[in-house]
Amino acid sequence: MTTLVFTHQDCFKHDPGSSHPESPARLHTVLDVLASADFAALRWRDAPMGTRMQAMLVHDQAFVDTVAELAPASGRVALDGGDTVMSAGSWNAVMRCIGAACAGVDAVMAGEADNVFCATRPCGHHAESDRAMGFCIFNQAAIAAIHALQVHGLERVAVVDFDVHHGNGTQEAFYARPELFYGSSHQSPLYPGTGSASEHGVADNIVNVPLPPGCGSRLFRERMAAELLPKLRAFRPDLLIISAGFDAHRLDPLAGMNLEDDDYRWVTEELMAVADELCAGRIVSVLEGGYSAEGLAGGTAAHVKALMG
Repeated sequence: MTTLVFTHQDCFKHDPGSSHPESPARLHTVLDVLASADFAALRWRDAPMGTRMQAMLVHDQAFVDTVAELAPASGRVALDGGDTVMSAGSWNAVMRCIGAACAGVDAVMAGEADNVFCATRPCGHHAESDRAMGFCIFNQAAIAAIHALQVHGLERVAVVDFDVHHGNGTQEAFYARPELFYGSSHQSPLYPGTGSASEHGVADNIVNVPLPPGCGSRLFRERMAAELLPKLRAFRPDLLIISAGFDAHRLDPLAGMNLEDDDYRWVTEELMAVADELCAGRIVSVLEGGYSAEGLAGGTAAHVKALMG
């Protein structure tokens, strides 16, 4: 397998503050893991800058313009009451996130790689069409999915999200679009409070798997295998995008699930099996959450090793 990693130094320059959990140290952790000898076969590219037009595949123009106008030359600006913050480097960072995800789609569609991992930050799956929230400014996974439809002429694109928090922004973007599928496993109850199993979308294209606090490997695997994976196969995607959050790890301080490193290997291999069966193995994985350095390192290592085959 050829796995391509997109990243960029600009993603370190989004600085929400020294006490904020979504810190530049997260990306250092990920890149330190991927620089080890076990990952020598990875190929690397700089993430290009995304464009406002790409952002507007998901987000309202007025919202995109407002974010651009609020981007500070120095200091910080809160976008949602404090959790989601912009610093002087945030605009370039979020545009690199968009650029990486869209370039990842382009790369797998061109056959330049079997799959892609976007080692970028900040995360994106909470960002709605007109609202930044939950550490997320723009929703790069959802943007990449719609980019695949519009630029590459695909008929069906799926996003599967195993972050511990439900990706309300991706669900909102996909809910009324039958050509897009969103499947999520997440702790419930937990922020942002969305993601009920009763939320199905316009064409049964939304599949939520809410999991209780304390959920460990066995229940996670049973529920994913019984509820999400069959619906994903039935959707028959032409491309699979993964919102890869590692905050369901047992060490994560912001949630209460108990997944192990090996669960990230397992779920990645299960998703790869679907991709191999239905979409020529094409996967673009986008980093989302994960706030324990050890949990993030272990989960990322397991995930990317699986992508490498």
